[in-house]
Amino acid sequence: MTSSIFSSASNLILHASLSLSLTLILRFLKIPTLLLHGLNTYIHPDDVNPTSNSQQGVRAAIRRPGMLDSELKPRKKSKEKFEFDESKAQIFRLKLNDSHLQSRLYCNEFSRTFYVIIVAASCLLLQNFLPVSKDSGVLANGSIVPILLGSAGVGKISILIARVSLERSASRRSEKELSFILGVLGFLLGLTIVFQIAPYWLLDFGFGSLDGLGKFSVAVFMGCIAGFLYMPASRNARAFWLGTDQIRCNLSIISCGWIARMLLYANYLFTVFTSLLWINPFADILVNKNIDGRKGSQFNGTVIDAEKLVGNMGLSRSDLDKFRLWCLLVSGILQIVTLRPNVQMFLNEAMLCWYQRLHASKFPDLDYSRAKVFLHNHYLCLVVLQFFAPPALVLLFLGLSQIADNFGLVKEVALFVAWWVVLVWAMFTSTILALYRRGILYLS
Repeated sequence: MTSSIFSSASNLILHASLSLSLTLILRFLKIPTLLLHGLNTYIHPDDVNPTSNSQQGVRAAIRRPGMLDSELKPRKKSKEKFEFDESKAQIFRLKLNDSHLQSRLYCNEFSRTFYVIIVAASCLLLQNFLPVSKDSGVLANGSIVPILLGSAGVGKISILIARVSLERSASRRSEKELSFILGVLGFLLGLTIVFQIAPYWLLDFGFGSLDGLGKFSVAVFMGCIAGFLYMPASRNARAFWLGTDQIRCNLSIISCGWIARMLLYANYLFTVFTSLLWINPFADILVNKNIDGRKGSQFNGTVIDAEKLVGNMGLSRSDLDKFRLWCLLVSGILQIVTLRPNVQMFLNEAMLCWYQRLHASKFPDLDYSRAKVFLHNHYLCLVVLQFFAPPALVLLFLGLSQIADNFGLVKEVALFVAWWVVLVWAMFTSTILALYRRGILYLS
């Protein structure tokens, strides 16, 4: 009894010490702004000194009342030629520092969210290495601290991503309407999954112990995730398309280097691979059903019977479950690692717009590109939040699923939601990339 009390007290002290020390270190080093420090942003200044040539242009001929056509005199053509003022097309590049980032919208929200997520994820990770008695409750073994921090992190990031998605000028109205439609479709798909209307052999999840209200709540949350992640996924697809130079612009100032490009490829491919691991037809390929019996594949002379290879080679069921968890963890970490390249590609997208408008005609109209450069610069931290929210949700739900051993239902739901975030992210990104490949969508 005394040892259990001492163990629970030591666990609580360790969690409190870790939370306090991490918060102080992150605030002192300013890690959130340090992640974005040195990124290249662009400024497209207005024409503050208009010349006389800039005020000339096509003017409508106004006819006096009662004037006949015969009285109209031919207009004399001006001998002055319109010359494009190159000073109006100048764009300036500067590196972001702490003072620049502090003036951006949602900068403080990103910093506070980053602190909460890192502290919660660290406590969830620490709980897996502490001596915990499964017979004791969450308060006795100290699990209450990471559970509360993880739940607070999930709530904060969910509210913030909803607020960001509804920002008035950050996205088009059509994108908001499409997000709502996808949210409704995600809710309907969630109902078919949690109420087991879909074939039971399709997904490796079970919700039999959930009551009707619990299943409905999970379906609503699935719909919210599907709706709110559409715009971040579309930005992720554009960043991948631009960063890997799929448009073949061959401009080094727009595309990224080979290291960042490899990270973008690895992040996308690993996310798609992880999303397939809970789909039984794909997962069965990786499972050796005869792991305890006859091992190895069967041969007919020198020709391999391909059908007999399925189920006779691969991982055991327990190893597959561990492999799934590791893939979720690596997928979340990879998305955070690719945060800087994604944000840089978002800023370079405005640069591409300026370049396209500049070379679109002999006398370009740069008002649109000037507005786009301003908006991309103004909503920088908002986009950072959109890139940071999905991996944060994956890591938090994954951590909650590992410390909720006494609550099998919570463990299953948390793991399912983590997989659902990865699945929605992979589906939206792949669909948008396919539309870019077919030429239905394009960067402008």
